[in-house]
Amino acid sequence: MSEGAKARCGCGVSTQPRLDVAISAAVAAASADLAGSGSESPGAGDVGADLGVVFVSAAYGPSIRPLLEQLADLVPARHVLGTTCEGVLAGEREYESGPAVAVWLARLPGAWLEPVSLEFTQTPDGGMFAGWPMGLAGRMPANAALVLLADPFSFPVDALIRRLEEEHPGLPIVGGMASGGSQPGSNTLAIDHRTYDSGAVGMLVGGSVRVRPVVSQGCRPVGRPLVITRAEENLIVELGGTPALDRLREVYGDLNDADRELVRSSLHVGRAASEYRDTFRRGDFLVRNVLGADPDSGVIAVGDLVRVGQTVQFHVRDAASADEDLRELLCGSPPDYDPAGALVFTCNGRGSRLFAEPNHDARCLQRCLGPLPAAGFFAQGEIGPIGTRTFLHGFTASIAIFEPA
Repeated sequence: MSEGAKARCGCGVSTQPRLDVAISAAVAAASADLAGSGSESPGAGDVGADLGVVFVSAAYGPSIRPLLEQLADLVPARHVLGTTCEGVLAGEREYESGPAVAVWLARLPGAWLEPVSLEFTQTPDGGMFAGWPMGLAGRMPANAALVLLADPFSFPVDALIRRLEEEHPGLPIVGGMASGGSQPGSNTLAIDHRTYDSGAVGMLVGGSVRVRPVVSQGCRPVGRPLVITRAEENLIVELGGTPALDRLREVYGDLNDADRELVRSSLHVGRAASEYRDTFRRGDFLVRNVLGADPDSGVIAVGDLVRVGQTVQFHVRDAASADEDLRELLCGSPPDYDPAGALVFTCNGRGSRLFAEPNHDARCLQRCLGPLPAAGFFAQGEIGPIGTRTFLHGFTASIAIFEPA
C-alpha cells in the first residue's frame, strides 16, 4: 500500500441526551478526525469512509431502534455496523453509564469488505446458520478476518466458530456480544440499511488491510505447566499421574500470601492453545473458570471440555494481573507495528467493576499504541483468537487493530 493510499481511521463520541443529536455530533467528530483536521466534515450524503461502526448505550431507551434503522443514512460510510451496549469506549475514555454514542470511521483503500448478517435456526437435522454470503463458500481473500457483533440470547457464537473452523480454517474472528438489553429481543444490531433484534452482523475485512487481534484474558499463570493424564468431559482427574487437587495444593504451597488469596477467590485453569511448543508463555493458554473441586476424589471441574494429553496451567485473575497482561500484549508489539485504528470489545465485568482507576483499557491502548482512533463497547462476551483458534471469552479485552497488510 502506497503512502498516499494508507488506511486512515477517525473516532468521535457524544453524550448528548437526544440520540439523533448525539449520533450527528459523534459522526461530525469522527469525520473530522478521519480527515486529520478540525475542518468541516463530509455531509451525511457523502461517502467519506469505507467502514463505519457505531456503538449506542442502552441509556437512550426506546429511541434507539428507530435511529439505528436510519444508521446507513446518518453515517458517511460505504458499509455500517452498529449495536446497542451497556457502555462505550472512545479514545482514552470509557463511558460506562448514561447516554453515549461512539462512532468509528475507516478509510481503507484497496481493502476487501463483505457485510454479513446471520440467523441461527434449529432444524430436525441440527442447527443451521442462514445468511452467509454464497460467494464465500470457497477460499477467502488474503488477510481475511471477521469483525462480529452478536446477540447473546439468540445466537450461538461457539457453534458458528466451529462451523467456520471447518469451512474457513484459520479465519480470525474478533468482536463482542451485544449488552444493551437483558432479555431476548431487547438488543438492536444494524448493518447497512438493515436492523435485527436477534442473530449476528459482521464485516469480513481483507485485501490491503489486516486485522490484528489482541486478546487479553486478564490472568496470570501460577505454578508450572502440567499434563492431564486422566480426564472425563469437564473434569480434570489427574495431572502428571497425581490427583489434580493434590497438584493444586503443591502449587498453593509455593505461593506468597497474596497469590494464595487469589487462588481462593479467583482460580482459573488455562489449557494450551497449541501443544506444539517446547515452552509456554502468558497468552499461550485459553483460560476457563474453575467450577469446583472434590476433596475426596481430588477431581477439579472446569468450564470447558478437557482431554488426556492436554497441557494446562493454573491461573489467577485480579486487577493487577489484568493490567499487566494487557500492557504486555500491547506494549510488547513488534517494531513493524503500524496501526491505523482499533475496535475494542471489553467485558462489562472490567472497567470500574475491576479496576480502581477509570478508563483503564482505553488508556492502556492509547499509552501503548496511541494516539490511535479507537472505539468500542462493554460486551456480554468477547470473541477473539488464542493462538490460531477463535473462542468466546469472559472478563476479556478483545481488540481488533487495523493495519496495512
